[in-house]
Amino acid sequence: MLIAGVDDAGRGSVLGPLVIAGIILKEEDLQKLIDLGVKDSKLLTPKRRRKLAEEIKKVALKCHVLKLSPPDIDKVVSFGRKLHRLNRLEAKAMAEVIEELRPDVAYVDASDIIAERFKQHIQECLPFKVKIISEHKADMKYPIVSAASIIAKVERDKAIEEIKRTYGEVGCGYATDPKTIRFLKECLKKFGEYPDIVRKSWKPAKKLRSEAKSKQKRLI
Repeated sequence: MLIAGVDDAGRGSVLGPLVIAGIILKEEDLQKLIDLGVKDSKLLTPKRRRKLAEEIKKVALKCHVLKLSPPDIDKVVSFGRKLHRLNRLEAKAMAEVIEELRPDVAYVDASDIIAERFKQHIQECLPFKVKIISEHKADMKYPIVSAASIIAKVERDKAIEEIKRTYGEVGCGYATDPKTIRFLKECLKKFGEYPDIVRKSWKPAKKLRSEAKSKQKRLI
């Protein structure tokens, strides 16, 4: 039996892509992931994640990574029920990864507050039948999802480093990082708008843009 794990990285970030990663291996090889010491990527140092990512790729039959750019995300979630639209977008992306891997069973870390609904949304996008195990905190419960979370996080980190080479220091990309907020403010100050690496539909980005426009009007 072929088992797949799928997880994301960068879902809540205001900068950079949302990365979806999946891996597939034979059921009898799951122990190899446990022996490697895979765990939720958030519990690992960047150096350890990079090392494990290389080891995981050697064990897996196949890995597949999908990146959703900020414009891709903005296009879908700018209007209406943002969280609902983001969940549907991510379910569709996970379905694409699963379709590429073609497993018998796929374990996914549910992004929707209702895990069963997230499962249904994935299945709706698949052209073939596959058993989906959709659970919250799946990256902490199942080594196959932990492995996918590591791949996703490493790819997300690479994307942020690439952004830094072009734009300079941008922080980690999350609104909780003062460096990221400073970068957003500098973009608005210099150019009056954000570059395409920013999720313009995100509340922190919209709030800063609104404040910048109000300040500009007062000066006029």
